Amino acid sequence: MNTLKACWKLARALLHILAGLLTILLVFPRLSQEKKEIRIQAWSIEMLGCLGIKLVVTGQPVRTGPMMLVANHISWLDITSLHAARYCRFVSKADVRHWPVIGALAAGVGTLFIERESRRDAMRVVQHMAESLVAGDVLAVFPEGTTSDGLSLLPFHANLFQAAISADAPVQPVAMQFIDQVSGQRSLAPCYIDDDTLMGSIWRTLTAPPLCAVVIFGDPQSAQGRDRRTWAADVRDTITAMRASC
Repeated sequence: MNTLKACWKLARALLHILAGLLTILLVFPRLSQEKKEIRIQAWSIEMLGCLGIKLVVTGQPVRTGPMMLVANHISWLDITSLHAARYCRFVSKADVRHWPVIGALAAGVGTLFIERESRRDAMRVVQHMAESLVAGDVLAVFPEGTTSDGLSLLPFHANLFQAAISADAPVQPVAMQFIDQVSGQRSLAPCYIDDDTLMGSIWRTLTAPPLCAVVIFGDPQSAQGRDRRTWAADVRDTITAMRASC
C-alpha cells in the first residue's frame, strides 16, 4: 500500500512538472514579471501538495526587495519549499542547469548559475547579483555550497555576501528543516548527501511518513560595517539558533 501511494504521488508530481515546463515555454513569454512570480509560487505550493508535504511558514517573508535570503541547504526540496513560501531568484551551482527537466525549470524561473571552481565566474555572478539587488530583486543563496544532513550547518562561504555589501542591501536569514508530521521530529528522508542519488532521495521522501517542510524567516539585517566573512559567520549562527528554537 505504501508503494502504491508513493507511485501515485510520483505520477502526480511528474504531471505537475510537465505542466510547469509547458507554462514556462508557452505562457511565461506573455506574462509580466509579477504574474510570473505568482505562478511560480502557486506551482511550488501545488508541487508540495502532490508530494504529500505540508508547508509551515514561520516569521514574515520580506514583501519587497532588495533582499538577499540566506538559507541552510538540506535537500532538492529546499528550492520548491522556499519558492512556496516566497518567490525569489536562486543562485545555484552550474551543473544544476544540466540536470534533466530540473535544469530547464530552474532556468525558466530566473536562476543565476555559478561555476564554483571558477573564480572569474564567481566574480561575474556576484556582480550580477549586486545589480539584481540594486534593481530591487529578492535573491536566495545557500552559502553552505552543498547539502548537509540538516542536523548541523556546514561553514558558510562568504563570497556571495559581497553582493549584498556592494549593493548596500539587507540579508534575511532563513532556516529550513523537514519534520515528521506524526512524531514532530526532524526527518532525514529528504536529505541528499554523500552517496545519495537524486532518485534514491526522491523515493525515500515519497515512501516516508507524512512530512512538513518548515521555512523560518528571521529578522532582516544590514552589514553594519561587517566584512563578508564576519557577516557570513554571524548569519550562520543566527540560522543555527533559529533551527534550535523551533
